[in-house]
Formats: sequence, structure tokens, C-alpha cells
Amino acid sequence: MSKGLLYALLAYLAWGFLPLYWKVLGDIPAGEILGHRVLWSVVFLTALLLITRQGKACIGALKDKRTTVLVTLSSLLISCNWLVFIWAVNNGYMVETSLGYYMNPLLSVLLGVVFLKERLHAGQWTAIGLAFGGVVVVTVEHGRLPWVSLVLAASFAFYGLLKKKVNLDSTIGLAWETGIVTPVALVYLVFIQYTGDAAAGSIGMGRLLLLLLSGAATVMPLFWFAQATKHLPLSTIGFIQYIAPTITLAIGVLVYGEAFDLTRLISFGMIWSALVVYTVSSYRFSRRTSRLARASEAA
Repeated sequence: MSKGLLYALLAYLAWGFLPLYWKVLGDIPAGEILGHRVLWSVVFLTALLLITRQGKACIGALKDKRTTVLVTLSSLLISCNWLVFIWAVNNGYMVETSLGYYMNPLLSVLLGVVFLKERLHAGQWTAIGLAFGGVVVVTVEHGRLPWVSLVLAASFAFYGLLKKKVNLDSTIGLAWETGIVTPVALVYLVFIQYTGDAAAGSIGMGRLLLLLLSGAATVMPLFWFAQATKHLPLSTIGFIQYIAPTITLAIGVLVYGEAFDLTRLISFGMIWSALVVYTVSSYRFSRRTSRLARASEAA
């Protein structure tokens, strides 16, 4: 448990502070950062697979057309998520990114109902209703959908859904997901270098090193998360996951002075309430189900 807790804290603390990493590279276009992130993630993952002797397993992982299609879709979704996240952080939408990751677990639950035919009890439906209300409040008051939050929540929720349908080792899965879009990233980076639009060549050595290390910054939290899932129950990880958006929200408001007006407070309040309702009702439902199961066995 203690080992798993350490891995989980490392993963979510890293994800929470990751916006600071992209802020340092803020004068580089988001597309260029994404291209380098994909490229250096593949390099880092290749080294990791060779060290752990998973190279052969990785090569033979895509055994059929269905797996290939699902991994390709996962690759497109996580690339979209990364691009929007980087762009949002560097354009003053850090508060909206945190809202998206607060919404993500509840959206994942809803996708489970729609695509996996899972059933929800009253408390869980109440939580989803509260979260929907939070989105409506901020949309009506500000006159626009919080599209950054919705895109981040939806892309990661659908990404998680596809991952449940593909039974691949986390490192191998990520290697293929980044590998599939690597040719696109390479073509884009070569193109902007040829046209003279590349910003990486004009930054100092320190920030260039950060750009090259973006692969490690991407892969290591995912590796720590995978290790955490081996040692901790999902319910514990579910609690810990809110560390990341909370840190991001605090950084956005306290460090970069992003707006957190009454409307956002009400919207966030409804979504925080939804998470509390969902967690408490799910815990009670699980306890009640366990008691009924024990009573049935005793009978």
C-alpha cells in the first residue's frame, strides 16, 4: 500500500505541476511542442522497452485489425488531449483545464452507461446531474461553452473507454499510441524547420533541453500511475486523482492570476459537490452490496 501510494502521489503531483513545464515553453506554438512531445516520448519509450526487454512483445502487440483500429483511435484522442492542454495552459485557460479534469471521472461513468451498459443508482445520477448543471451555469453566464474543459474531459474519457477495450501493457500501449502519430509529428517539424517557422532553434539551451525532456515528462507519470494501479485499489486512486486538477487550479489562480469569479465558483462548487455525492453514494452502495452478498452466503 505504501509503495503504491508513493507511485500514485508521484504521478498526480507530476500531472498537477505539468502546466508550469509548458508555461516555460510558452512562446513556442502548441503544435510544435506537441510534435516534440510525441517524438521524444517515442525515443524515451523505445529505450524503456529495450531496458525492460519488451521489444518483441511490443512489435507483436497489434495482432488483429480491431486492436489496430482501437489503438489508432486512442492515439488520435490522446494527441488531441495533449494539444488542447498545452494550448490552453499557454493561453490563459488553466482554470478551464482543471475543470475538465474534475469533470472527467463523471463523464467516464456516463460513457460506461452508454457503451458498456453499466447501471447507475440514484446517487450517481444525481452527481451527473449536478455536474451538468455546473456546465450550464458557466455557459449561460459567460455566453459560451467551456470548450477547453469539455474537449479535455471528453477526449480523456473516450481514451479511457478505448483503453478498457484493448488489453495491452501500459508501456507498450503508449509506445504504439505515440508511434502511430510520430510520422505526422516528424513531417510537421521538418516542414516548419524548412519554412523557417520553427521556434525551437531560437530558444536558449536550457529551454531546448526542457523540450527534449518532454518525452520523459510525458512517460514517467504514466509509468508511475501504472505501478500505482498494481498496488492500490481503484477507490483509493479515485480519491488521489483530484490532487492534479486542484494543483492546476491553484497555479492558474494564485500564480498566473486567472479569473475565478462568482460564476466559476458556483460552477466548480456544483462539480465538486457532484464528486462528493458520487464518491459517498458509490461507497455506500458498495458497502450495502457487500453486506447483502455476505448475508446470502451465510444463508
